[in-house]
Amino acid sequence: MHHPTTAYPVPFTVDRSAAPRRYEIINASTETLDGIDLTHLGTGYSPPLVVRRLEPGRGLSLAVFGAGPEETGVVIVRWRRPDRSEYLWRMSLAGPGLAP
Repeated sequence: MHHPTTAYPVPFTVDRSAAPRRYEIINASTETLDGIDLTHLGTGYSPPLVVRRLEPGRGLSLAVFGAGPEETGVVIVRWRRPDRSEYLWRMSLAGPGLAP
């Protein structure tokens, strides 16, 4: 009999205090995450970012160039857990009412 996998919370918190120009993505879990890959979709430009390993409590910074506070976009975050399983998360960027 197939047993469904237990839900797994997204291991990141996002600091948007410098939005829409910069976002800090922090590993809020107790696990070391591997192969973090960030891809921006939307207005402006953000170079693709790949980080080999992100320890618990550590963060990485994502810069978005040419996007105004009224514009939106998403970042697709991809990572691997210690058991090598792969996950994807779609993170919204600042838009109306979200930017400081």
